[in-house]
Amino acid sequence: QFKKMMNNRRIYSVATLTLTWVCMVSACNSFVIQPQSWDYKGHRIAYEEARQTYNGIPDDSDKDHAPILILNGFGVGSFHQHRVMPQLLAVENNDYMGDVETAKDGNNRVVYGVDYLGQGGSWPVDCDDGNSPNEKGLIYSADTWVDQLIRFMEDVILPNHQGKNGEPCKIHLVGNSVGGHLSVVLAARRPDLIDSICLLNATPVWGLNLPGWSGHLPPPSIPRIIGRYLFDRIRDLNTIEKYLENAYANREAFNEELCHQIRGCTEGKGGHAAFASILFSPPAAFPWKEKDFYSNLSKLECDVLLMFGANDPWCKPSFARRMYDSLQQRQNSNDAVHRYIELDNVGHCPNHEAPQAVGEAVRRWAGSSQRHNSALTLVDGKEKVIEEPWGKIVMKELTGEEANM
Repeated sequence: QFKKMMNNRRIYSVATLTLTWVCMVSACNSFVIQPQSWDYKGHRIAYEEARQTYNGIPDDSDKDHAPILILNGFGVGSFHQHRVMPQLLAVENNDYMGDVETAKDGNNRVVYGVDYLGQGGSWPVDCDDGNSPNEKGLIYSADTWVDQLIRFMEDVILPNHQGKNGEPCKIHLVGNSVGGHLSVVLAARRPDLIDSICLLNATPVWGLNLPGWSGHLPPPSIPRIIGRYLFDRIRDLNTIEKYLENAYANREAFNEELCHQIRGCTEGKGGHAAFASILFSPPAAFPWKEKDFYSNLSKLECDVLLMFGANDPWCKPSFARRMYDSLQQRQNSNDAVHRYIELDNVGHCPNHEAPQAVGEAVRRWAGSSQRHNSALTLVDGKEKVIEEPWGKIVMKELTGEEANM
């Protein structure tokens, strides 16, 4: 029945366009998630805006508050951020030293989620397995996604916001998995756009650069066959469920609906060619001569918050510790801050499995201009236990030797 309902990816797009969430959140009256679309080089890009509402009316008093842009992991759309979005908009007295009025004013910000081209609800018009005029020459590489995100920030986000005291507005990035990888590339290429980045179990590697094809559509016969074979297997509902069982520390943290949403992203006519292109595409190009992710991380100018689920089978805490060690080597940014929070009983997707913990830490992080340990508390006490419906999340900040490799 699901396959019959989802035999066209457009159904997912229509459902997304008509979706509006309104729920009660902490000290604000409610929030709303509004589906939108934007044109990138002739391709329709799906994105969402989340903001507080007061008396049922979206709050538009947020123009001088730095917005947050959440960057997805692979294979999902911004629907995967619907748990953490309201938490990023919530207000707690502890966030602002007990001053509720300051908290109310300080958290009037917009949270954005955007689907990468060839993921979620963002696809070229009239896809035809890489053969349509709109797909010709297209490559689904990290560099394409970075270019898309830079234009999205410049065309969609920044025109609707202004910096304080006449300064240019900058954006907070929160990236999970490949979204964290892209956050580092964006902060390296365009430091003028980025206030800070938060890396949620970021992957240090992306872009296999397999031999035999550049990744530009249409694919030749052998890459096309490889892409089709692998894509049809990873998008099987049973495979998706098994993948999520590995990705999450708590089986109860995801349900059948998420499996169907992920499957729904693959139902159009462009997925096979897109997956083949991703497999053969090269890694992202950093602006410095070093190609290694960790070396480039050590050159960033912005503040960096690492938040890693301790039970991730792939991007393990040892990755975070190596990232922390790289950030310790920064010499060109003496004032830049980096901190590391570890989340026990959480897997690869803290944004979805530990939304309260991520929301609380990022709210405080983004809401403060002084992010050193002495000036900003991110975790109350030595460790904090947060109750989610599927289990207890233990949140603790690691410093010094604890955080190093």
